[in-house]
Amino acid sequence: MGNNITTPARGVVLRRIPATAVSDLVHCLSEARPIVQAIFLLRFLTGAALGYTAGTDIATVAFGAFSWECAVVFVYLLNGTSDVLADRVNGSRRPIASGALPRRTALRYARVSGLLALACGLGMGAEFFVAVAGFLALGYLYSAPPFQLKNNSGATIAVVVLGGLMTYLAGSVSAGEGGGLPQLLCAVAMSLWMGLVGAVTKDFGDVDGDRAAGRRTVAVLLGERGARHLVALLAPVLGLAFMGAALHLAPVLVAAAWVTLLGALVVAGLTLASPGGGRAARRQPYRAFMTTQYGSHAGVLVGLAL
Repeated sequence: MGNNITTPARGVVLRRIPATAVSDLVHCLSEARPIVQAIFLLRFLTGAALGYTAGTDIATVAFGAFSWECAVVFVYLLNGTSDVLADRVNGSRRPIASGALPRRTALRYARVSGLLALACGLGMGAEFFVAVAGFLALGYLYSAPPFQLKNNSGATIAVVVLGGLMTYLAGSVSAGEGGGLPQLLCAVAMSLWMGLVGAVTKDFGDVDGDRAAGRRTVAVLLGERGARHLVALLAPVLGLAFMGAALHLAPVLVAAAWVTLLGALVVAGLTLASPGGGRAARRQPYRAFMTTQYGSHAGVLVGLAL
């Protein structure tokens, strides 16, 4: 059987989408890490929820979210194409590292996703378009040579924090209004949580690959033990600071702050535990960090609903 379907009544030929194209798209979405795409969407929607007013158009927020997710796919696909050596040393099973997705194909889909993000962003207005373009540029500087900011620990943290702040800002812009102090506090607290806790714990299981690729992550510079002690200190400090700020400045965020503080204590406990075991065991603090993120953002939505 061929790849065409003929409709006898009208003689219309309908061309099937090649199976390889569908497979490549699925692999690209997998390489872009669905769990990360989901948390970026939740950050965006939280920004929109904190900026929500009676005049907010839900369809506009949804269109903005689609544009932002396209930008996220671009950033993480590009990152995947630049991390092949480290991923293979670390035993990653993501599509590019495993050979299931050709690097050239991933780059082609990344370009399409980036252009789609810009086109949709342009339809959202100048402010949103600038945010999308800035986010794409940040992702490019992070992964693409000769810049590759990912190879420097300080630059990595700065990129992660800035990318988080831009996501909340874009969500707010899509809603049409600023969320005031609660939105600013949430954006800063969660972005610092991403940069100072998430960006460090993510590398606990990747030290060998990062060292082989020449990356100077916190775990490479301080050693895994030193990086764990740093996270065990920073996570509770951030949780306590968020709680204190929420209690005094933004009561609507108290539920989110409680979740963050409890999650910070769990992360600290896991980071101080023995780092023995395989890569999966070493990534337990990062999984706790991710779970806390989801819970914290759910806490924001609960606080707004009460």
